Amino acid sequence: MTEPGARDDHSLAAELAGTAGRLLLGVRDETGFADARALKDTGDLRAHEYLMAALAERCPGDAVLSEEGRSSVAGKRSLGDDRAPTRNTADAERLTASRVWIVDPLDGTREFSEEGRRDWAVHVALWERDASGAGRLAAGAVALPAQGLTLRTDAVGGASLVRTDLADPDPVTAGRGPAGAPPPREVPLHVPAPEGEKLRIAVSRTRPPEFVRRLAEAIEPEVELVPIGSAGAKISAVLLGEVDAYVHAGGQYEWDSAAPAAVALGAGAHASRIDGSPLRYNREDPRLPDILVCHPMSASTLLTGIREVSGALP
Repeated sequence: MTEPGARDDHSLAAELAGTAGRLLLGVRDETGFADARALKDTGDLRAHEYLMAALAERCPGDAVLSEEGRSSVAGKRSLGDDRAPTRNTADAERLTASRVWIVDPLDGTREFSEEGRRDWAVHVALWERDASGAGRLAAGAVALPAQGLTLRTDAVGGASLVRTDLADPDPVTAGRGPAGAPPPREVPLHVPAPEGEKLRIAVSRTRPPEFVRRLAEAIEPEVELVPIGSAGAKISAVLLGEVDAYVHAGGQYEWDSAAPAAVALGAGAHASRIDGSPLRYNREDPRLPDILVCHPMSASTLLTGIREVSGALP
């Protein structure tokens, strides 16, 4: 339990992800959907600048690795703002830091720019060095602004689902409480076990990997592939019971999975590389190209199937 007066990194991650999400909803209203590129760039950079400023103020001694703070994207400009985006902490400093925030200000820019789509997210994760000198994900939050939800870790090693719009039905507690009683704003989050005869696997809606199609043919039970937008939305769908697993290979970075992996582990899910090895963060090369998230009872089946179709891996 968090000591009185101590900084609660879990609550801070959720607060920052939720606030950046509300900012992005405002960008959608302000910019509209006629120019997708302008909407994507404006959303990316405004959410990035908000998170960089908030972390500098709230955690001034911590390092930051943001997708939009890389030198490769530093030439982007938000509409009406000619300032260069705030750069990430220099690699030499980040790699020796004891605390590093790994953030994706807007995960799923394609879906963000399409009117009516709800499968995009904001990721805020904290990596912390441990006594051995290695490190681990210490906190994380995934905001799904268009769904009015935030999934977050907590101070006792678990995870919670926070409903940010009390006017919407609660997907977890709807129908379970006393008649007329408002549902709780925050409830514990536990990855649900698969039900039924099909295993539902989330895949990219634009680039479904061929090896996942082969995996679906190689394993029992029957598999249904479910296209969903951002990585954060896919992993959240596993934790909310909308699908049973997320399998990906072929190109991701640490910011794509750090926050959702932290929440998934807190919710009791299996989260690993597709060869079963642990996910490692805050490395010199931030590429982390593959991931498997599922209920623990499905992990052995999926890992065995992935090994059988490894020749089809991208």
